[in-house]
Amino acid sequence: MRTRTGRWLAVALTATVVVVGAPASAEAPFDDYYSGTEGLTGEALKDALHDIISDAEQLSYGEIWDGIKATDEDPANPNNVVLLYSGESRSKNSNGGNVGDWNREHVWAKSHGGFGTSGPGADLHHLRPTDVQVNSIRGNKDFDNGGDPVDGAPDNYTDNDSFEPRDEVKGDVARMLMYMAVRYEGNDGYSDLELNDQVGNGSAPYHGRISVLLEWHEADPVDDFERNRNEVIYEQFQHNRNPFIDHPEWAGEIWG
Repeated sequence: MRTRTGRWLAVALTATVVVVGAPASAEAPFDDYYSGTEGLTGEALKDALHDIISDAEQLSYGEIWDGIKATDEDPANPNNVVLLYSGESRSKNSNGGNVGDWNREHVWAKSHGGFGTSGPGADLHHLRPTDVQVNSIRGNKDFDNGGDPVDGAPDNYTDNDSFEPRDEVKGDVARMLMYMAVRYEGNDGYSDLELNDQVGNGSAPYHGRISVLLEWHEADPVDDFERNRNEVIYEQFQHNRNPFIDHPEWAGEIWG
């Protein structure tokens, strides 16, 4: 792993101390981190944010296990993680690939761009703990409304080409996909990831549906769990941020 350099180091010298577990403050440190975005919209804003959040430390896929145990820790039980789709609190030690385990869900399905488990495939900002069987049901489906109830994950729905998560994490899903579409622009050996308004994207480097994701982003605002997760990734692991958690208004500025 590389050392912290460039923009992250400059921000770290001026940032206030943040206690992990407490809501992050959207004040001066964020303004410094996003310096150069003032007055930008559309593609210009997307390009500027890409440059900023690409200054990041690359984790190995193995290191993601420890990352998730920290980022998705249950605030009520530090021995557990909260599973993304079901909301269940499950032991941190129950990670693996067997029935009853939780594993590493790629919210931006890794087949959408074919990036495997390196680069985008090992980016903690979109890797979340999910039940093994629920992860398999979601597969590589795009996100949309509707479908039949998902076994093992109440209030989630799926059909043959889409998946709808529970209301409490709809905005989380939208903001993770928005981060990925800005972070990976095809200039680092990986695919140029983009959001579109389709389902059934398959192996193309696209994820949908953006119209629905924007609705979810508005209906499920950023909460303390999501803010803390962003902070832990920034402080302890990758040292970059999800701009749509810090500045939710930017989703509309780029895709609205």
